[in-house]
Amino acid sequence: MQRESLIRMFKNSLIFSRILLYIIHMPTVLRIKGYRFFFFSLDSSEKPHIHVEKAGKYTKYWLLPVELAHNRGFRSHELTEIRKLVQENENLIEGKWHEYFASQS
Repeated sequence: MQRESLIRMFKNSLIFSRILLYIIHMPTVLRIKGYRFFFFSLDSSEKPHIHVEKAGKYTKYWLLPVELAHNRGFRSHELTEIRKLVQENENLIEGKWHEYFASQS
């Protein structure tokens, strides 16, 4: 879901400020073929992984080894393509993960 959609959805909510803070800190690692690869700033307690979104669909892959954590909306052929992209960029993604969370300590 896009940031603007979430802001509209929660605009009148008491938790709006917390959600907005969480949404703002979603570092994008890369964009390929319309997919956005990112992680949440509060993900540091989990093992390295990457979130991927495109057109309202969302999935998450663990790194080391690359495996599907969960999926919402992507079809199997899309998941195959995303998995391949994660594998091809695994070193970059893992490097960005450690770089980001090391700077948060």
